[in-house]
Amino acid sequence: MDPQVALVMGSYSDYHKLDSALEVFKEFAVEFEIRVLSAHRTPDETAEFAKTAESRGVKVIIAAAGGAAHLPGVIAAHTIIPVIGVPIANEALGGLDSLLSMTQMPGGIPVAVMSAGGGGAQNAALMAIAILAIGNSSLGEMLKTYRRLMAAKVLERDSALQWKSSEHQAQKL
Repeated sequence: MDPQVALVMGSYSDYHKLDSALEVFKEFAVEFEIRVLSAHRTPDETAEFAKTAESRGVKVIIAAAGGAAHLPGVIAAHTIIPVIGVPIANEALGGLDSLLSMTQMPGGIPVAVMSAGGGGAQNAALMAIAILAIGNSSLGEMLKTYRRLMAAKVLERDSALQWKSSEHQAQKL
């Protein structure tokens, strides 16, 4: 089966920062491909990747980059496939530079941008799944179940905290 999502990173060192996205794709059984391509160091290969993604069956591209973070924009310039940018935190500015760079796309070439830091990669994968679910009802049902389970965990923790809180209040009396 052809991958429906392509996950592209600007540097191999970003791989471990995308683990949460890989886990989401595995949990939802969504086929994906992973590439290391650079907007600056491999511009021709990056453009070719983007131009041929649709013919390979890719429906959504997640592009993770740090620093100047041009990768999502360069890819979006060469395809009409939705591109989701994930700003990668760096030592210098903690990902703020990447986040701002991705959100400065000119009108006409959209890039959806997730948060810099922990939740960005996971949310990018969930956004890609939500896009795929538009034409795949079973994937949509899986996403609904995922959210119900997430809500149940929050409510379970809330209940436990309330119990502890009332127990603490009783001890004060």
